[in-house]
Amino acid sequence: MKAIGYLKSLPITEAESLIDIELDQPVATGKDLLVKVKAIAVNPVDYKIRQRMASEDGSYKVIGWDAVGEVVATGEQVTNFKPGDAVYYAGDLTRPGSNAEFQLVDERIVGRKPTSLSDSEAAALPLTTITAWELLFEHLQLKQQTVGQVEKTDEVLLVIGAAGGVGSILVQLAKKLTGATVIGTASREGSQKWVTDLGADHVIDHRQPLAPQIEALGLQLSHVASLNATDSYFDTYIEMLKPFGRIAMIDDPEQPLDILKMKPKSLSLHIEFMYARSMFQADDMIEQSNLLNAVADLLDQGHIKTTVGKHLGKINADNLKAAHAELEAGQSIGKIVLEGF
Repeated sequence: MKAIGYLKSLPITEAESLIDIELDQPVATGKDLLVKVKAIAVNPVDYKIRQRMASEDGSYKVIGWDAVGEVVATGEQVTNFKPGDAVYYAGDLTRPGSNAEFQLVDERIVGRKPTSLSDSEAAALPLTTITAWELLFEHLQLKQQTVGQVEKTDEVLLVIGAAGGVGSILVQLAKKLTGATVIGTASREGSQKWVTDLGADHVIDHRQPLAPQIEALGLQLSHVASLNATDSYFDTYIEMLKPFGRIAMIDDPEQPLDILKMKPKSLSLHIEFMYARSMFQADDMIEQSNLLNAVADLLDQGHIKTTVGKHLGKINADNLKAAHAELEAGQSIGKIVLEGF
């Protein structure tokens, strides 16, 4: 089967940072589905793994953790899917990724593909959707309500980096499933419009001091979704949050966080890592399948929309290099997708 892989951790400008290769097609056993990959999305985790983790055994390392495809075979313990089913998923960080024609994935972290979306539109969603859902409802514990019947609450959510992949779906879920007032941050005119169109109540500029902008809105934060630069904004979060407020982060701060500063207000800090369930075979792995199916329903009913920002063409090494380079530059809006081999 066709795949894109690498042996050494190299800058994306190097010819062998990602290369087109041929591998044996895997075989499904146990709870695994064998999926024929039709479209993928590229995420910051892709380039971070490429930069930090070289091949350890001389075989090509295949990365990629967002895919849409068709189930072509199932393991003997599979109960929820059958060959021919269209699915979407983010996969497992400890296993070969989706930058290949065929991939094995545990059925418990797979959802049915939204029928209203194309393959590339659906591929933009799994990783960021799982991350956003777990962050909002498991870590921040915002009050989840029924779509179409949402009542306003006194919750005020700040979303740092709201125009990115996770932010783009998180803002939508927060507006459709909670009564919180949502403040998104974005710095450029195009990204600010993107966040406004996603439904944010207010958009502020994260390149300017946050506190005066939030104070000008007459609001006090109860929750923070810190999607990047947590170390840069940490003191501001503490200043602006109500007592017993919550911060949930997904990034890897370069500077240590002084969590004792949170004590006077009895604030809490949470770390969302969507691969935790699959990496440690958690008892409730099926929750990721459940939430992907719930979001597929929201998409098919027209309550939320895909977060595709750019389609870079076929799935091959050259196009993946372009995607990695754009993400490393930190200038992308929404998700970057590729489709077909």
